[in-house]
Amino acid sequence: MRRMTDNTRAEEAAAAEPRGPHGRAALALAVKDGADFLRRRFRAGELGSLPVVLVLATVWIIFQSLNNNFLSPRNLSNLSVDIVGTGLIAVGIVFVLLLGELDLSVGSISGFAAAIFAVLNVNNGVPEWIALILAVLAGTAAGALQGFSCAKTRVPAFVVTLAGLLTWNGLMLYVLGTSGTVNLDENGLVADLTSYYFTNDAVAYSLAALCAGLVFLMSYLDRRRRVAAGMPHRSMRDIVVRAGGLAVVAFTTAYLLNRFQGLPLALLIFLVVVAGLDIVLRHTHYGRQVYALGGGVEAARRASLNVIGIQTAVLAVSGTMAAVGGLFLASRITSVSQSSGSGVLLLNAIAAAVIGGTSLFGGRGTTWSAVLGMLVIQSIASGMAITDTPTAIQFVITGGVLFAAVVIDALSRRSQEAHGRA
Repeated sequence: MRRMTDNTRAEEAAAAEPRGPHGRAALALAVKDGADFLRRRFRAGELGSLPVVLVLATVWIIFQSLNNNFLSPRNLSNLSVDIVGTGLIAVGIVFVLLLGELDLSVGSISGFAAAIFAVLNVNNGVPEWIALILAVLAGTAAGALQGFSCAKTRVPAFVVTLAGLLTWNGLMLYVLGTSGTVNLDENGLVADLTSYYFTNDAVAYSLAALCAGLVFLMSYLDRRRRVAAGMPHRSMRDIVVRAGGLAVVAFTTAYLLNRFQGLPLALLIFLVVVAGLDIVLRHTHYGRQVYALGGGVEAARRASLNVIGIQTAVLAVSGTMAAVGGLFLASRITSVSQSSGSGVLLLNAIAAAVIGGTSLFGGRGTTWSAVLGMLVIQSIASGMAITDTPTAIQFVITGGVLFAAVVIDALSRRSQEAHGRA
């Protein structure tokens, strides 16, 4: 009888033990599952932001090994402000690239808008907030005019915006007049855009927690909607891991920025704009229409989409973001001159969007692509400056990264076509 009891207890204990691998075996299985998942995504051409993250990590490791000051709080704080002006312009470029088009006028529009603000405010005494609104509206109108022209005439945006590049640059020179340069008020509203910092440590940490919490909440609510509709959805483990990873990045960033001057106002505005436009693209009817139009204009027309309205709105967004970016660039140097909006600004904005993962073929990309791509470009520029490397080498490296991004995009699209997903 006693033997029967012992056997019974042993069987019950064995049944109560959780099944499956434990300890190192469970870890090995999780790593294997993760590797298999990444391998499937690579074969399907769904690379996401992984390539640009690896490039960014490589750039940071190389320059940190060359100079210990590269990842110092001071340099990272300056980097976080330097990416804003061109980054905002790149966000507008993302919208245009999603249509499979290209806007070459954003540099000229940024200079034109900055010139309008400077002349109205400094030379004519118009209050800053009114001059700022008028400058942004000028960029919106310029972009909308180009978008409407493209949609009505069916001329590629590349051609129309090339004409716009010359037109808006000429108008900028006309607005600035013979003086050629207008210095902004260093204590004014626009100047504060890139010079104001939240010095209270709690502000940065609170915003980091809020950011991670909102991402988790939105992902969870999206999962619930998909589950209710019987659609494919992310697992809770995936949502928790993503939110946790973002929390680590956010709190690390807040810690580093607080070690210097605090959270820059420019960076906060940039991230809010990027997040807001990302929600517009991925969670609104308008955003779905933009992606659909990028998948094929003729198919969009047959689906009764308002092609003219969508193209006009997209180019208007691009013009608006160019104007806002131009104001941030003017704020950084507290002046507007005849060289505003020229140089490599246009090339950097386009390169940031493409390097970040936005497809040149349309229909694939997010506003966060501009952030990642701009981080890569500005990190290279910052590293070159710290290590006293010639500017020519910077152009070569940036061009190489851009070429690699284009090749990856082409290979990814080819792989998707092979799997019937493009």
